[in-house]
Amino acid sequence: MPLHLNTAGLAPVADRLAADLAALSEYADPDAPGWSREVFSEPYRAERVWIRDRMRDAGLETTTDAAGNVVGRLPGTHGGPPLVTGSHTDTVHGGGRFDGIVGVLGGIEAARRIRETGTHLAHDLLVVDFLGEEANRFGISCMGSRSLAGILTPGHLARTDSTGLRLGEAMQNFGADPDRALGLGWGANTMHAYVELHVEQGPLLEQHGIPIGVVTAIAGIERLLATFRGRADHAGTMPMGQRHDALIAAAEAVLTIERVGCGAPVHGVTTTGRIESSPGVYNIVPDEAKIWAETRSVDHTWLSGVRHTLAGQIAGEAAQRGVEVDVEWLNDQDPVLASRSVQDVIAQAADTLGIPWMPVPSGAGHDAAHMAHLGPMGMIFIPSRGGRSHCPEEWTDLSQLVTGTHVLATTLAQLDGSVLSP
Repeated sequence: MPLHLNTAGLAPVADRLAADLAALSEYADPDAPGWSREVFSEPYRAERVWIRDRMRDAGLETTTDAAGNVVGRLPGTHGGPPLVTGSHTDTVHGGGRFDGIVGVLGGIEAARRIRETGTHLAHDLLVVDFLGEEANRFGISCMGSRSLAGILTPGHLARTDSTGLRLGEAMQNFGADPDRALGLGWGANTMHAYVELHVEQGPLLEQHGIPIGVVTAIAGIERLLATFRGRADHAGTMPMGQRHDALIAAAEAVLTIERVGCGAPVHGVTTTGRIESSPGVYNIVPDEAKIWAETRSVDHTWLSGVRHTLAGQIAGEAAQRGVEVDVEWLNDQDPVLASRSVQDVIAQAADTLGIPWMPVPSGAGHDAAHMAHLGPMGMIFIPSRGGRSHCPEEWTDLSQLVTGTHVLATTLAQLDGSVLSP
């Protein structure tokens, strides 16, 4: 920890944070609901110019790397592996104003307060606005952090959207260099620590009346595409008991997926987000249907087991209806434990400031899960009203953002002088 650190002095300027949040909220797609700012969109392009300007105003040296990550650097006195914080500023379609955004604005404000108070860190401090964290039309999330972690692949860049545009082409059109992004990985143990401020996106902190969550683990995600093949028949003449209805089999699978999620012993959720059927008319029994679903958990054993048992249950139930099913699995990420030593420093920072905290798991995916490949990782959660997120109603009070940013700045200062283990 820097000598003579005045932790109270690292408190953020509330009016400045509020003004930044309001200004960033102006960059949104006027033809989409909520505060939509999807990756590669024009509002996203424009607001990242604004982010670079805010980083410079905060006294940070600013660059944009080959993967499209916007990086602000506050030089340290001794160099070495950097301290890193940040998050993302893209949103889902119809998203809100806080998911990811508080981590970028909070990181900029924390770096500014460290500089303004004359607090000299030994390590460089990097604040990163990662490219494309949210799920998108290319089916690949966390593009920028995957690149830094060295796990962005040519297969990812070859993915296409509904128009046939490849992700690599979209990145290039956006000003990134996809070929160089493949070799951008920093390498293991090249980062002193990473800590990300984020809204919880769930209800636990609000329900317990606790202002700070110390994240223990980030959930793993297994996604499935199930294709059901039945038989088309006349909807008016084929008796109910003799049908091979692909859509009914798919609907039954949706309920099975829900039931499995409700039965998780510790932490687990399941969601079916999309269903389609053909031929898609009233008077023909559907001969094909597809569902897209996912399971999430911080429990690796449960998540692995669900992958095998769920496919068997879906196939068995479909077979009783004379319907065949193919299940294709896509692993998005494995569960990732937060560094115990970083968790301890976050908790100590909150204790130093007299702020209550509690340990919480993260059911959402984050750039932090990929940055964990590079060194010790931790996350700080602040409450989400009603647990709402990925919707226009997403809300976190300014006072809660101020508290989280204060804990973030104090954590960064304390991490600077800490010897950390994974």
